[in-house]
Amino acid sequence: MAKTNCTLVYEFILLGFAGSPKLQILLFIFFLIVYFITLVGNFGMFLLIQIDSRLHTPMYFFLSNLSLFDLCYSSVVTPKMLIDFVTESKSISLSKCATQMWFFAFFVAAEGYLLASMGYDRYVAISNPLLYSVMMSRKACLLLLVPPCFAGLLNAMTHTVMTFQLTFCKSEINHFFCDIPAVISLSCSDTQINKMVLFLMSFTLGSLCIVFIVISYIYIFCAILKIRSVEGQQKAFSTCSTHLTAVSIFFVTLFCIYVRPSRSFLAVQGKVFSLFYTVVIPMLNPLIYSIRNKEVQDSIRRVVRRKRLPSILS
Repeated sequence: MAKTNCTLVYEFILLGFAGSPKLQILLFIFFLIVYFITLVGNFGMFLLIQIDSRLHTPMYFFLSNLSLFDLCYSSVVTPKMLIDFVTESKSISLSKCATQMWFFAFFVAAEGYLLASMGYDRYVAISNPLLYSVMMSRKACLLLLVPPCFAGLLNAMTHTVMTFQLTFCKSEINHFFCDIPAVISLSCSDTQINKMVLFLMSFTLGSLCIVFIVISYIYIFCAILKIRSVEGQQKAFSTCSTHLTAVSIFFVTLFCIYVRPSRSFLAVQGKVFSLFYTVVIPMLNPLIYSIRNKEVQDSIRRVVRRKRLPSILS
């Protein structure tokens, strides 16, 4: 039965992070710098891969899409969070909240499956280097983008539709963006099905990605052990280490948020973990892949030299 004395809500208020006006300004400056690094890093990585023909390989095809996904899902959350730091009105309409939730759910799920596709790419590169260009053709790479996009659409449509069919009686979201659990908690409807679907989908989609990645790396490590030279083994491990780093940070953080007992975290802890995967991870990924990748470093140097040469000649 529907609850009585329930005032329907047509907009939400994002409580964000409590603190004095000075603290809010400091947080605004800090996260603005982080977001600027995220934009420059991911767009720069994407642009670098497009303009340097030496990076037109399957590995960098996936890396360019990873940068694009990071850029998009960070931009879904961070600008609104930055605005809320410096304005008194922290309201967001139901339609804008639903839009934010849809795009965020799409890009997060899509990135998880993209990381799994990148694991398969590394497996083919190490276990079948002579057939790599044939097995990972342009068509094969595009086909490997289908599961990420499908997972993203399924995740976004399911949670957004189910969440915004609920009746909301509370307006204050104890979060800095329209995250699914935070919005569901405001409903005066029965939310047990929503919570169950959220847990099952997060666990299933995440587990499928992790199982696929683990199987890929079992085969990768077996292939590396067959390499006779120590230098060859080190090079193979080096090409995988950046991907493993990105995978570990991404999935550990997401599982801590979505695959856990609903009351195991305080609200503040949930916000900190959410900050990590919404704001920090998109900034870290291009840094991880550029700092630890010699080909990317060489490409940056070539681009810088090309820019300097015309200025010197003129």
